[in-house]
Amino acid sequence: MAHTFLLTTRDGPIERLTLNRPEVRNAFNETLIAELTEWAGAIASDGDVRVVVLSGAGKAFCAGADLAWMSKVVSYTHDENVRDATAAAAMYGALDALPMPVIGRIHGAALGGGAGLAAICDIAVADEETVFGFTEVKLGIVPAMISPFVLRRIGESAARELFLTGMRFDAARAKEIGLVHAVVPSSALDARIDGYVDEVLAAAPEAVATIKRLLRRVVGRDPLDVRGLTAETLALRRASAEGQEGMQAFLQKRKAAWVLPR
Repeated sequence: MAHTFLLTTRDGPIERLTLNRPEVRNAFNETLIAELTEWAGAIASDGDVRVVVLSGAGKAFCAGADLAWMSKVVSYTHDENVRDATAAAAMYGALDALPMPVIGRIHGAALGGGAGLAAICDIAVADEETVFGFTEVKLGIVPAMISPFVLRRIGESAARELFLTGMRFDAARAKEIGLVHAVVPSSALDARIDGYVDEVLAAAPEAVATIKRLLRRVVGRDPLDVRGLTAETLALRRASAEGQEGMQAFLQKRKAAWVLPR
């Protein structure tokens, strides 16, 4: 499908998705939000894709909201603001619900909604020079739509500090609070991402999708409340064709059928 502000490249089972508004540091506007939502809806059912690598063109990953878009939002009515915010929430939700892992290639800046986008990534790798920030409060607004995803990622304590101050922070701090998983020099960024891609491609794709669904249902709940769910999930996976193949491959000391050469 054709997009105005997204670039997509298929590399075997790898979908490489690039935010492509480098002149505004890949800032969000209503078109980019709509395109990401549409892309996520289409890719979710594509059984050929086993991992997504999400990046930003140019000098930054994503700098938050576009100034031209914000100049329109200033005059929105209450109902227009609700529709606009709901569309953004739907985008984050669609990306979060993807059955395959999303690996974020974070560089330059990840600010406001861009930092929220980093929190959506199942695995996030940052250039050590990247600047992060939940900067909405500096504009008199709030990181409302991204808050469920960010809180799940970094916890309430860090969110209080960073949401309430709007302060910018470096990649080391982002790793410390769990917003990103690895911080490397720019020269090593792609190699580290390729390493994660290789690990994902060695994992069973249906099991990976099951884990993503399971995590959304068990995080934050009492283990006793989800004991039935977790037991049933494991029982189903053990009996599945993929589970049987994986266990037999292990016992026979061979690679499972889903492991692709790289």
